[in-house]
Amino acid sequence: MTTRLGTWTPIALLRCAHPTLGLVTAVGLAGAAALSGRSSVAVGMVLATAVVGQAVLGWHNDLVDRARDASHARTDKPLVRGDLDPSTVWFWLAVAVMLVVPLAVFHGVWAGVAYLGSLLVGILGNLVLRGSWLSWLPWATSFALYPAFLAYGGWAGQGRETPPELTVTVLAALLGVCVHVLVALPGLVADNQDGRRHLPLRIALRIGAPRLLWATVVVTVLMLGGLLAEGARVGLTQ
Repeated sequence: MTTRLGTWTPIALLRCAHPTLGLVTAVGLAGAAALSGRSSVAVGMVLATAVVGQAVLGWHNDLVDRARDASHARTDKPLVRGDLDPSTVWFWLAVAVMLVVPLAVFHGVWAGVAYLGSLLVGILGNLVLRGSWLSWLPWATSFALYPAFLAYGGWAGQGRETPPELTVTVLAALLGVCVHVLVALPGLVADNQDGRRHLPLRIALRIGAPRLLWATVVVTVLMLGGLLAEGARVGLTQ
């Protein structure tokens, strides 16, 4: 029963969209919007925008990695299992892009530019730098743009015109690097076999994956605590 349900196209599309990372990111942005004083409907719009945007990144990632995932027999991937045809994913990716653009701009022009910029950086990150020691850069850049999205955004574009706090932006960028490491950890063996030498793998080869995991968890908690503390102290905007 579970297998049949998992092969149903809507469920397979959900699995292909990296739902765990996408939901955590979307809920995190919505939570930050709520803490900044947004109304419930405005928070809902942030959540909707982020959910669609994260689906774009997840689908694009699996499409780019399709051949590589197949070479490593990644049977957890719907595209590898044959549960989804690539053309189906490309279609829904195009639909999501057409949807996320007006959703992002709804929050305001500058907020929309910041969020769409984070998606563009994420897509470029799927294509380049992933195997090099600069693999952390797209993640740091994308997460650094999230405070700008929230700081400039507002219901129907009625947001503030002040830039985000520098300390919040830096902490968000560092959090992005931590997320990159956590996401990369399960695939370190395959990445090593493929000759990739991204930052998490370089560190893991020196100190070991278990130590890297615990160190990253600690730093992630510190970054989240720092963001909450700075947000409470100075807010999102300057």
